[in-house]
Amino acid sequence: MSFGYNQNSQRVKRKVFISYYHKDDQHYRNEFERIFGHLFISKSVNPGDINTDSSDEYIKRLIQQDYLNDCSVLIVLIGPKTLCRKHVDWETSAALNTKVGGNSGVFGILLPTHPDANKGNYQYANIPERLADNVKSGYAKIYEWPQSDANLVHMIETAFSEKTTLKDKIDNSRPQYQNNRCD
Repeated sequence: MSFGYNQNSQRVKRKVFISYYHKDDQHYRNEFERIFGHLFISKSVNPGDINTDSSDEYIKRLIQQDYLNDCSVLIVLIGPKTLCRKHVDWETSAALNTKVGGNSGVFGILLPTHPDANKGNYQYANIPERLADNVKSGYAKIYEWPQSDANLVHMIETAFSEKTTLKDKIDNSRPQYQNNRCD
């Protein structure tokens, strides 16, 4: 039996949570799910799912228990301002936390609007800090926008596999953001 396939040689769909900056990058999240949504089971928060007037502690707990608890992989869609959003930091922290249904595999995808997109490299200063910590440690990876279904499946399966084999490289030591760091 090949990794990522069941006994009938059918690819197993992983449970994926997509983290992104709702205000600026909703269009890309919608496009991502439209183009690639058939490749995974979405565990993501949809607009209107969580009352934004709720307390930060309630929102954190809800994301952890209702959305990330059984998530296999967290994908961070990285636009220009994703690095300063507290919800992205909280979601990444929860995905890395072994207390939340085991840790999830994690990777980021540079959106076309990101200043480092399509340059062949990126600056750690331009990606969310907790994600950057885990790229530096070797636990997470950063990719360009997927060019095919096979490309995204490879990203997901790599993160899924490495969530176990590289678990000792997780760096979740940074304090969680208390506030957004930009508008």
